[in-house]
Amino acid sequence: MRTVVIAVAALAVLGLAGCGEGKRVEANKSASAAQVQPAQVSGAPQWDVLVGSELPQAVSDLTGWLIEHGIMSNVMVVDGKQRVLVGPFATQAEAEAKKAEVVEKLVKAKKRDIDVSVIEHHDAQ
Repeated sequence: MRTVVIAVAALAVLGLAGCGEGKRVEANKSASAAQVQPAQVSGAPQWDVLVGSELPQAVSDLTGWLIEHGIMSNVMVVDGKQRVLVGPFATQAEAEAKKAEVVEKLVKAKKRDIDVSVIEHHDAQ
């Protein structure tokens, strides 16, 4: 499975590398400045979307599936267990919106045994 995910990711990168070849792109300075987000205030709560289940499932399989469906995730050790997290998000509302997106994709793929919840962000351990 891991080889297939790596091969698919490599093909996606090669496909994207050819996009826009030979085209000139004008950079809009005001647009790029607007994309820069202000630094997070330290101590402000952040939120993550926890994706997982009680069933034994390889973390690599779950993260690979998420990547295939356009969801970037992180693997973090929480309470001695590996957890798959999406985020962090600045607000709980942003995390809830991402949770809804993940749940929608899981339902569409008929993956009903995977729990998705919003949790407060933990620092790396």
